[in-house]
Amino acid sequence: MEQIEIRLLFESDIPAAMRLKEAAGWNQTEADWRRLIKLEPDGCFAAIENEQLVGTTTTITYEDELAWIGMVLVDPQHRRRGIASRLIETALAYLEKKVTVIKLDATAEGSPVYEKFGFKMESLVERWRGNVPSRSIEPEATAINRDAILALDRRAFSADRSRLLNCLIDDSRISSVLVQDERGSVAGYALARAGTKAVYVGPVVTTDTAQVENLLDRILGQLSGGSVYIDFSDECGLSSSVLADRGFVKERDLIRMSRGSHSLKTSPLVIAIAGPEVG
Repeated sequence: MEQIEIRLLFESDIPAAMRLKEAAGWNQTEADWRRLIKLEPDGCFAAIENEQLVGTTTTITYEDELAWIGMVLVDPQHRRRGIASRLIETALAYLEKKVTVIKLDATAEGSPVYEKFGFKMESLVERWRGNVPSRSIEPEATAINRDAILALDRRAFSADRSRLLNCLIDDSRISSVLVQDERGSVAGYALARAGTKAVYVGPVVTTDTAQVENLLDRILGQLSGGSVYIDFSDECGLSSSVLADRGFVKERDLIRMSRGSHSLKTSPLVIAIAGPEVG
């Protein structure tokens, strides 16, 4: 393994990182890579061989409470050489100085690798895919109360991810959707952003499960044509029929795994996650 160099991942690496992502069939865009590097410039890593990018991993920290590992990718021609393990080791060495709990969302194939590093299964996240018809739409003109969204998300996620959410709101391809409780306070929100294979809807968070269908219908109602991904948290307590009834089909399970002390499971307020690479 002397040939492999692990260094920081830079924006100039994104075209090569996109090729790894395409080989894996994932949905992230160049904007997703840029956002990760912007939010954690010292915590995104590249595996280099002969001046070529052959592997990646990213991290994101939520203050000193929690971190997420994502985008663990290795070129198909370079797999089974321990590159993913070296990238994970590098990410853990970076994160262990910063937070007490580290999480990730793994495929069934990838979870045994993470178990070797002390990660344990916490819950399941279900990937659902649907299609929306082509139609004329008018984006919602809802005023965005960022402070209320951030406060609600802090309560639901049990960590402050305001840096990420501000970026997601700014990068959203459509208007964010909000619902209110009887007192007029924000009781839920939903975001959506572009992907290379499908529009990604998430996070979807609410304190009132009776509002879930309203949130989904309003966010989907702003889309015209094409596929949609939603990563549904099985900790929310709702039946996934809320997606099946809207024509979505389950594609696979992701395994949410955690490492560290005092790890809390995903809150039932989180209906859909923000993305496997960010939690």
